[in-house]
Amino acid sequence: MRRSRLRQAGLLPSWMLLTGIATGADVEPIRSIAAQILVIGHRGASALRPEHTLASYAKAIEDGADFIEPDLVMTRDGVLVARHENEISGTTNVADHPEFAARRTAKTIDGTPMHGWFTEDFTLAELKTLRARERLPELRPANARFDGQFEVPTFDELVEFVAAQSTLRGRVVGIYAEIKHSTYFHAIGLPLEDRLIAAIRAHAHTRTAPLFLQSFEVGNLQYLRARLGGEAGHVKLIQLLGEHDERPFDSLGAPTPTYAAMMRPDGLRAVARYADAIGPNKLAVIPRLDDDRLGAPTSLVADAHAAGLLVHPYTFRPENFFLPAGEQAPGGPATRSDAGAIAEMRAYLDAGIDGLFSDDPALARRAVAR
Repeated sequence: MRRSRLRQAGLLPSWMLLTGIATGADVEPIRSIAAQILVIGHRGASALRPEHTLASYAKAIEDGADFIEPDLVMTRDGVLVARHENEISGTTNVADHPEFAARRTAKTIDGTPMHGWFTEDFTLAELKTLRARERLPELRPANARFDGQFEVPTFDELVEFVAAQSTLRGRVVGIYAEIKHSTYFHAIGLPLEDRLIAAIRAHAHTRTAPLFLQSFEVGNLQYLRARLGGEAGHVKLIQLLGEHDERPFDSLGAPTPTYAAMMRPDGLRAVARYADAIGPNKLAVIPRLDDDRLGAPTSLVADAHAAGLLVHPYTFRPENFFLPAGEQAPGGPATRSDAGAIAEMRAYLDAGIDGLFSDDPALARRAVAR
């Protein structure tokens, strides 16, 4: 999931007024429309283990997550693997492997220049020689003690792992996968969607258990809706929503709406033609005031519900660095505030959300259990 430091820093966004998303006391309290409010383990339990590892997914399931959330990218030989980005210098020890030094390169991914090592330049066998590392060691030093211990998992491996965990624990655990950089991978001859459909059909768990597929792009969700059709009633599609002035990357240059426009009532009705839910930045649901405290909820949840869409905002994290003023614990940015994180999530639950992405599913489970 993408996150904006400007949004997390938290001035009341003026775009709330520009986009027609109402704020303030005129917004009535509303209830979730979901049969069950979902706890989604964001990259697993990434506040407690290095993200996108089987250990992180295991911890999320142990701590009560209803779904685990892998981000999916592709290897050179066409295998889906779980990494937040296809650039892996921050989440693996690839820089410590001299045999791969020459593979460091510069690319432009979805319009953003990047330097580093990219999954599409490695075969799966080569990726399996790498080991995961903590992406945010300054904020999560306890996670860094696991550096070097875990492989990069494939999608097939994590599906089988989740299936085994579901059997072990006597409850069905769903998968909530994000398709990363669809247009980019199509352009280099590695389309993710068809590989993903094949993988879904290859595993008993993904043929029957709840499966959510999400993307910041639009065309791939529409493609999945058409391809999966009636065979996949257990599959839900989620339109992720980025910064207000951005557009889905697959629509650049076309007369298509910005994410802000997609969050208006008419935009939400258009999204509902191909998706079942939206995944907005949490600050589009409850913005921060100029003192960095939580403000009043916007009308986004009510507007989405009116269009028949569930709302699953991202991302809830327990460290002071990510929490609103008033919910932080004494200490520095890396200090955890469990009580503050639960209080923040409860404010969003009171705003009517239908599920939430959390780096610490145990805290989210406590918030939802109220």
